[in-house]
Amino acid sequence: MSPFDADPVARVRRVFERHAAVGLHHGAQLAVYDGEERVLDLATGTVGPDGPETTPDRRHVLFSCTKPYAGVCLHRLVERGALDYDDPVCDHWPEFATPGTEKAEATVRHVLSHQAGLPYGPFDEAYDQWTDWDAAVAAMEELDPRFRPGSTAAYHALNYGFLVGELVRRVSGTPVDEYAREHVFEPLGMTETAIGLPDDDPDDAATLAGFAAGERCRDAGVGLDGREGEAAELFNREPIRRAVIPAATGVGTARDMARFYACLVNGGTFGGTRLLASETVETATSVQVEVERDATMKVPRRYALGFERAGTAWDKYGTLAPRTTFGHGGLGSVVGWGDPESGLAMAYVTNGIREETEHAQRACEMADAVRRAFGGSA
Repeated sequence: MSPFDADPVARVRRVFERHAAVGLHHGAQLAVYDGEERVLDLATGTVGPDGPETTPDRRHVLFSCTKPYAGVCLHRLVERGALDYDDPVCDHWPEFATPGTEKAEATVRHVLSHQAGLPYGPFDEAYDQWTDWDAAVAAMEELDPRFRPGSTAAYHALNYGFLVGELVRRVSGTPVDEYAREHVFEPLGMTETAIGLPDDDPDDAATLAGFAAGERCRDAGVGLDGREGEAAELFNREPIRRAVIPAATGVGTARDMARFYACLVNGGTFGGTRLLASETVETATSVQVEVERDATMKVPRRYALGFERAGTAWDKYGTLAPRTTFGHGGLGSVVGWGDPESGLAMAYVTNGIREETEHAQRACEMADAVRRAFGGSA
């Protein structure tokens, strides 16, 4: 083995830089923690199709990687006795459902594990209203279930965030973006992360680009609707980036996201700061439901409470990932995970939205390279 191959950072960097060089995206960040030690903090490429070179502190749109941040806010409130996982949502949000209806059966646990029966609705396409929290809340109140809560799972792409966010607001009295900043991001030193760009911050997040699906690297019908170019255009708009959409408009860096997962892998504590009790982390990352075909994503899924778990062929956590790995992906461009068995935590953030199968290949190749370098795999 050559000295280059023996160097774990060089081995990973080679894969990382090749992804940008062959055009899978214009730029990316990769951060890895082994325990509480940050062993990788890389950036490559440009901030957009015509931008300057990217850096490790350049913020990116995190899409659904925002979901675990919002979920942890709710876990923290459960831990403090403000609500319980098996409470009906309408106990804390009376307008959510009429008593005695099927919708009124939805619990906090159902919401966190995509079993609430409200995976999508007209508000998903009401882009001009996404900036209005009251409109989002009203839309959730008006929405009828597509299946009986708890009977199956269907990924709640946007509604997860509005449901979790309003529960956080109702129980704590604080909007979810402010709650996350005060109780998650600031305590963990996640200085570049927010749910929605704050009004007093410049819109400096990397520019997104949508890539057309390749002829030999896709699975028709898998994932969301496949409108990569439209999604890039939409989430490049400043009003959308500033909107509080707790399922999609997180902005931040790979180094912050990897730090978040390192904290959870370490039982909820990092650098002397305790985010959650170890028992809460165990509950939050435990499998709640497994489905052979998620009704939204059309693939097998294993859902925890605000996280996904490894263990299917459609994961983005690497072919070497043990089933105890937990994490989340974001629309064809982002993934973060923690592995309690190895102690590794990784975040891979790009500015190129690819079709779901292509993104999974990219993310898994990156995860496998990290595990081989730092996790003891050959």
